[in-house]
Order: sequence, then C-alpha cells, then structure tokens
Amino acid sequence: MNMILSLRRRKRVNRSFLGSFMLFLFLAVFGAFMALPLVFAINAAFKPLDEIFLFPPRLFVRNPTFDNFIDLVELLGNSWVPFTRYIFNTVFITGMGVLGHVIFASAAAYPLAKHKFPGRNVLFQIVVLSLMFSPAVTSIPNYMIMSWLGFVDTYWAVILPAFAYSLGLYLMKQFMEQIPDALLEAAKIDGASEYRIFWSIVMPNVKPAWLTLIILVFQILWGTDGNGFIYSEQLKTLHFASNQIIQGGIARAGVGAAVALILMSVPITIFIFSQSRIIETMATSGMKD
Repeated sequence: MNMILSLRRRKRVNRSFLGSFMLFLFLAVFGAFMALPLVFAINAAFKPLDEIFLFPPRLFVRNPTFDNFIDLVELLGNSWVPFTRYIFNTVFITGMGVLGHVIFASAAAYPLAKHKFPGRNVLFQIVVLSLMFSPAVTSIPNYMIMSWLGFVDTYWAVILPAFAYSLGLYLMKQFMEQIPDALLEAAKIDGASEYRIFWSIVMPNVKPAWLTLIILVFQILWGTDGNGFIYSEQLKTLHFASNQIIQGGIARAGVGAAVALILMSVPITIFIFSQSRIIETMATSGMKD
C-alpha cells in the first residue's frame, strides 16, 4: 500500500502556483480567441442593418432587435415550398446517413480489428490514405456512381456516400482493437455467434466511439446542401434554403445572420452535451498505429 502511494506521489505534477496561474491564463486567452467567431455570430443575428455594415465592425450589439428573425419568418412564409419541408429533408438525410454510417463503419471495422486475414493491413492503409482526400476530390466519382445507380435527384444521392466516410471506419477500428481478445474467445466458447458477439459485446464496449461518430457525421450532413446531386426544390435541404436567402443581396444581410445562428445552434448544442465522449474517443483512438 505504501509503495502504491509513493508511486502516485512521483506521478503527481510538481507545479507552483505561478506556473498554474500562467497556464490557466494562457488557456483562457486562447479559449477566448477561439470563441470570438461564435460570439460575433450570435451578436450579428440581433444587429440592425446599420450596425452590421458599420466600419470598423463592433463585436457586441448596441441596439439588439428581433427584426432579422421576423423578416426571416416572412420570407419563408412567402416561399412556394413550405419551410417544414426543408426541415424534414434535412432531418431525414441526416438521420439516415448517420444511422447507416455507424452500422457500416462498425461492421467493417470489427473484422479489421479482431480477425486476421490476408490483406488486412493493406486495406487499413488504404483507409488511412483515404483520409487525405477532401470531399471535393471525390465529388465527381460519387456523382458518376450515383448516376449509374439512378439515384441522382433523390435523397439517396446524399445518404449513400455518407455510409462510406473513412473517418468512422478508422475510429471504430482503433477503438475495437482495445477490447481484450480473451473476452471474445470466452463468448465463442459459450456458443455465441459472430453476430451475437458484435452486437452484444463489441458495440456496447465501444459506445463512446460510435456516439462520437454520430456527432461528427451529424455535423457533416446537417450542413450539406445536396448541391450537384439534388435538383428538385422540394428535396432541397435547410442549408440550401439559407443560401438562397443570403444571396438575396445586402438587404438580407441581417436575415442571413439570423439563419447562420439557427443552423449552427443545433450541432453546437449537441456537441456541448456530448463533448466528453468526443474527448475520450479522440484521446483513445489513433495511439496504437
């Protein structure tokens, strides 16, 4: 017992009060700097037009108003496509894309992490290399595949490519590698099938990973506009509708600020309530390779 206490004392960081204060001050300054865009966006949504175009710009609003949100409601009320339709399209695409990606990424990561077969390392290296490519690089191949399948101008033209995001496969594989092999072997001895092991043992143990994956993919799909894949107005997303409003000219700058605040509020809220899961997953994955 004394030996354990002595080891803990050795691992304890020896930092003076001044050092702790300087570290806190350093983090506070950088944290405030990173929060500036969010603070500016919140204040811009409540600024009248004369404050929005004021130069030099002010960070905080002086005369807050709800006129931007009132004008937004009037614009959406005059649209021939109901605003609720844009919301439904966005929620459906986001929900189906997130669900499919988590299932496919987890199912593909399990054999890569826990089964040995020829070409396993080569496949994983291809997955890692695919992380280097931006969505703009793969947009043309995605469009060609969706066109061959006949899914252009449908929801599935946006949903199906989301199933194949390589980031989810990478995170799930790295996380599943930490599950003890003895646990899986014991389940096999008890007669559990591979599907039972996957759903009843593996997935519950990697819950922080797939919760993080839900958040990351949600943020990607929530901000998609389906540009190049969806042409019908009744299938457009909320992000596309907001872009149409913003492109109405400088007279709609305030409305555009209100739309930007509404769009960013949903993923930010989800991130705030689940940031511990993301930090846990990011700290765990990517360490072994």
